[in-house]
Amino acid sequence: MGKLLIVGTVAFDAIETPFGKTDRILGGAATFIGLAASQFDVDSAIVSVVGDDMPKAYLDVLSNKGIDLSGLEIVKGGKTFFWKGKYHNDLNSRDTLVTELNTLADFNPIVPGNFKDADVVMLGNLHPNIQMSVIDQMAERPKLIVLDTMNFWMDHTLEELTAVIKRIDVLTINDEEARQLTNEYSLVRAAAEIQKMGPKYVVIKKGEHGALLFHKEHVFFAPALPLEEVFDPTGAGDTFAGGFAGYLTATDNISFNNMKRAVIHGSNLASFCVERFGTERIQHLNNGEVGKRLHQFKALTQFDIEIQ
Repeated sequence: MGKLLIVGTVAFDAIETPFGKTDRILGGAATFIGLAASQFDVDSAIVSVVGDDMPKAYLDVLSNKGIDLSGLEIVKGGKTFFWKGKYHNDLNSRDTLVTELNTLADFNPIVPGNFKDADVVMLGNLHPNIQMSVIDQMAERPKLIVLDTMNFWMDHTLEELTAVIKRIDVLTINDEEARQLTNEYSLVRAAAEIQKMGPKYVVIKKGEHGALLFHKEHVFFAPALPLEEVFDPTGAGDTFAGGFAGYLTATDNISFNNMKRAVIHGSNLASFCVERFGTERIQHLNNGEVGKRLHQFKALTQFDIEIQ
C-alpha cells in the first residue's frame, strides 16, 4: 500500500451561497484532500494544526476514514483557523468576509517518523515556507511531490513560492493564478513557463469548465461533469487534488497516461463535493456511486470519428 503525506489546513468554514448558509463546519484543504484520497487504497497522514476548540467528532470524521492524525498538532487553549465567505449567484466568484489564522500563524509542521518515506507528498495551499519545511523533513525524495497554491502567495511571498516550486513535480493552480504567475494569457504558454520553473507537470483547474494537464508538449483536458445541483464550491479544488494524488499513490504509476486517469478521478470526486455544503457529501460516498459517475465521465468524453 502506497503512502501519501498530506499537508494543509484543518479548519472551520462558515459558508453562504444562494442556496443557504452554514455556521462553523469542518473544512480546510487537508480535510478535503484527505477525505478524497481515502476513496483509494492508500496509507495516508495529515500534517496540520488546530486549537483545542476543534470537536473530537470532526477529527473522528478523518480518523474513521483511516487517516493518520499523529502529525496533527492540537494547541491547548488555541483557536483553529477560521474562514468565512459568501458566494455570488454564479458560484464562480466569492467574497472573503473573515479570515482568522489563529494557530496557523505560528504553525511549525512536524512530519511523523513513519511518513518521512512517503511515496507521494501533497502540499496543500499554505505559506511556501511551511511547504518547503515539509520537503526538507523527508528522509528521501518522494516519488512525486504535488503542490497547490494561490494568488495570495504570489502577491506576498513570490520569492519563497518560486523557491519551493523548483523542488516539486506537479503544480496545481487555477487559470487566473497561472496567468498571474507567468504573465502569459495563453494557458499553453503559461504551462510551458511553469515547467521551466521546475515542475514536470502542470494542472490548471478551470472550475466548472474542467481541468488541463500539461507535460512537455503533451496536453490533456478533462471536462467537469454538468450537474443538476451545485450547492457549495468550497473545497472542490482540494477534493480534486486529493483524488488526483490518492489515485497516483494507489496505482504507484506516475506516467503521463496514468496522470490522465488521475485527473479524471479527481474531477469525478470534485463533482460530488459541490452537491452539499462543506465535507458532507464527500464524507458519505460509496464505491457504487463513484463508479457510476466515472461511467458518466467516460460517456461524456468518448466518441467515434472517422478521420481521412
